[in-house]
Amino acid sequence: MTATRQAQQTFTIDPAHTGIEFTVRHMVISKVRGRFGTFHGTVTLVEGSNVPVAVDVEIDATSIDTREPQRDAHLKSADFLDAATYPTIAFRGTAFAGDDSAFRIDGDLTIHGVTKPVRLDASVEGRMTDPWGNDRIAFEAQGKINRKDFGLTWNQALETGGVLVGEEVVIALTVQAVRPK
Repeated sequence: MTATRQAQQTFTIDPAHTGIEFTVRHMVISKVRGRFGTFHGTVTLVEGSNVPVAVDVEIDATSIDTREPQRDAHLKSADFLDAATYPTIAFRGTAFAGDDSAFRIDGDLTIHGVTKPVRLDASVEGRMTDPWGNDRIAFEAQGKINRKDFGLTWNQALETGGVLVGEEVVIALTVQAVRPK
């Protein structure tokens, strides 16, 4: 039986138990870490497998948080995310391969109105029935993007050499999703 004919199970991402985080170089010598606080999405599995067959996530670009209000305002501005024009960051999984211990998610990531393919390396962290009878599953995933690929090109040269903001952005996800009983 093919995956498309097997019973599908759609889980809703639980924002209280999920983290969408990123890291980027700052002034060449250190890293800034940030996260997005508002998002929603689904993960679809086929019965008998914990590896997704579909992932669909939307992130509120204005919910970016680096623990520095002035930097967050700059990141929301037209210099970076232009959240007034592009309020949503989206990820749609397009291909999945592997098993619970290690799998790959290829997908389309849209930031700043630009869609590019992205690969995430992932694993299933566990699956259980919670005390209320709901089915829960947890994943971890990580990947890297070049922010310039998405039109996020603002930067500032440093007198000592290098630039203020690195190009590579490391993405780290911890996802818990739930399917009500």
